[in-house]
Amino acid sequence: MTRLPRKRQGLPKDDDLAADDAGDSVATENCSSSSVEFEPHSSPSPVADTEPDSEAKDKPVRVYADGIYDLFHFGHARSLEQAKKLFPNTYLLVGCCNDEVTHKYKGKTVMTEAERYESLRHCRWVDEVIPDAPWVITEEFLDKHKIDYVAHDSLPYADASGASNDVYQFVKAVGKFKETQRTEGVSTSDIIMRILKDYNQYIMRNLARGYSREDLGVSYVKEKQLRVNMGITKLREKVKEQQEKVGQKLHTVAKTAGMHHGEWVENADRWVAGFLEKFEEGCHIMETAIKDRIQEGLKRQQSKATENLLLDE
Repeated sequence: MTRLPRKRQGLPKDDDLAADDAGDSVATENCSSSSVEFEPHSSPSPVADTEPDSEAKDKPVRVYADGIYDLFHFGHARSLEQAKKLFPNTYLLVGCCNDEVTHKYKGKTVMTEAERYESLRHCRWVDEVIPDAPWVITEEFLDKHKIDYVAHDSLPYADASGASNDVYQFVKAVGKFKETQRTEGVSTSDIIMRILKDYNQYIMRNLARGYSREDLGVSYVKEKQLRVNMGITKLREKVKEQQEKVGQKLHTVAKTAGMHHGEWVENADRWVAGFLEKFEEGCHIMETAIKDRIQEGLKRQQSKATENLLLDE
């Protein structure tokens, strides 16, 4: 409280003392009121006591998923989506094994470890990628990355010892395993099998796009055979196209000549079918002749090479 100017000098001493006491009393009251005003800052209120619990609820649950993720496909993405949606607030960490570990325990990959890491980084469900992930999850690994749960499908996966143990055995035992569902009908192995099934077609496609046989790991004889097949396939497509054009023209002629439409169609189909039969027979003979000629040439080259070796000896 601001004291009034000293005009009390003419007052009796007792009155001065009384006035001073009154002023001190008012000042004390003001100080008390000001101390109440700052009380919430000096001591926690009941609301503050509940803050740690609310923070715990808002804290993200750290979920870990791992795998090889070769030829990253929508089956991988769906499993990661399931892991991300296990809790309302999930921080998803995804571990990916490097090439050395993967090739040792699972086999050769199509993509390199760097390519697999980068594929995961571009998945919308992934918050963090952990490269060089271990094949077997340990307690030390969980503690290091502060992992709350591990998400994976329930199928057992053999551990690094080569025994029938499950790499997720420890996680399941401590109650930190969350099951996700596999997407049926798609896997990295399935994609590779599709490519192998239509191997010749993919080789022909890449040869047509400018790749050399060395780039594709194809022998000289195989390349020539595929190129012949490519030429025959293109020729058949042109013949089929011409067949459709001829058919349309025949229908037009039938209408113009006033002849019965069904008769013209029957004759046209018979003529075209006969032509194609002869054409395919000729193509087959030509293809066989080309293959025989190529093989003959190779045999001559091999015999010459053998003769040169014998002469050198």
